Amino acid sequence: MTTLAATPTKPAPATAATAFPPATIPGDQRIVIRGVDPDLYHRLSEVIDEHQHIRLIYDGKDLELMTTGFLHERYKELLGLIVTFVTLALGIDREGGGETTWRTAEANRGLEADLSYYFNAGKLQSVRAAVARESKEPADYPAPDLAIEIDVSAPKADRPTIYRALRVEEVWRFDGRLVTIEQLQADGSYAGATSSRFLPIGPAEIQRWLVDEDSSHRLDWERRLNQWAIGLANQNG
Repeated sequence: MTTLAATPTKPAPATAATAFPPATIPGDQRIVIRGVDPDLYHRLSEVIDEHQHIRLIYDGKDLELMTTGFLHERYKELLGLIVTFVTLALGIDREGGGETTWRTAEANRGLEADLSYYFNAGKLQSVRAAVARESKEPADYPAPDLAIEIDVSAPKADRPTIYRALRVEEVWRFDGRLVTIEQLQADGSYAGATSSRFLPIGPAEIQRWLVDEDSSHRLDWERRLNQWAIGLANQNG
């Protein structure tokens, strides 16, 4: 009687899913507390530091606590690169404020933008002097000229009123599909605009690089973005 040995089963080839099991990464998480007084907002903002990755948005009455997800952070990086490549190609001076917490003088409103920038010459001078002194005093840093907001999940606090109180000149918003540019008017309201006050680009061009252009291969995307920015410089030279 012949005994047949069992043929060893070959292990299945590793796939991306088996070689790199996915981590549990939630999307944006937002919690809102209604009817909060400024003192509580101030005390919470002192307790929650930047290393805890919890963002506080306070519009004077409602407090939103937010943590960001992967897509949010990815879009933030892409938007930052758009600003960097365009300003570099056109020789536009600027300083970035990142996710600095901006508060009104009375501290009864405040938020952290996804990205923030200075372009005004006077503000640039003030910021650079404060950096040179290694100042940690919020009063030494004026509100930014440009703030960028990524709203892939719906905001729960009234951000426009905060930006209005801070007198931020321009706000870019991206909801995962559409880009809008809003600019501060003389009456303190914000109105949609077809072009930025600080860079020679409009919402459609920014949206193209976030939505229409394939960014799955980052290096290729950055090369194309760089060439486009150089073209802008040639057009505006």
